[in-house]
Amino acid sequence: MIEAVIWDFGGVITSSPFEAFARFERERGLPKDFIRTINATNHLDNAWAKFERAEVTHAEFDELFAAEARAAGHEVRGADVLPLLAGLPRPEMVEALRRIHAAMKTGCITNNLPARESGAMAGMYKADIMKMFNHVIESAKIGLRKPDPKIYAMMVEALDVDPNKCVYLDDLGVNLKPARDMGMKTNGSKTYQSRVSRGRDRAGPRLHPSSAPRLRHHGPPASDQLNEQS
Repeated sequence: MIEAVIWDFGGVITSSPFEAFARFERERGLPKDFIRTINATNHLDNAWAKFERAEVTHAEFDELFAAEARAAGHEVRGADVLPLLAGLPRPEMVEALRRIHAAMKTGCITNNLPARESGAMAGMYKADIMKMFNHVIESAKIGLRKPDPKIYAMMVEALDVDPNKCVYLDDLGVNLKPARDMGMKTNGSKTYQSRVSRGRDRAGPRLHPSSAPRLRHHGPPASDQLNEQS
């Protein structure tokens, strides 16, 4: 019996930054998937990973990312990439979350960036969405990021559930593997979004209801803006 569904945020609840990356690359004449390739190289300790763990400042990230891009053959600054991260909520996924939250525990594990100024309207929408999670873990607040197995263990402990009774949704396979290794059922977000969009899962997964008490939050109150990337 499934007792909890744990979600990624950007690329699952909101549109993927990869779409914005691709548009940026076309406009700049960069190779296809150039930004994703930089982010996937030395992915546990590159500029992006350090920024998501809040180990470097915005200015330091800008320089570190630029150096990595330069080493890959092109000039792209970190500051050029950050505006591409803002995604819009996907209505069908928000509705699926709403229905699942009414039936069982829900959690969110987000690799995000240190808080920064962004559109007030986007912040309002995201704050409303975050209220539908019983527990939220933000990488920039705890100094850990996916795919570190410890961050998944923190979530199941906070939700007080057996990993074998959890479903985990993410748009990156590298982030699904640790959850699967723990015993969670995993689902790529594109597959699940397709099912929801076709009306096959209007109420979310066919999951068994359970109580969903309010739990603590690793990071700022749900009303604060989340700046999530993966």
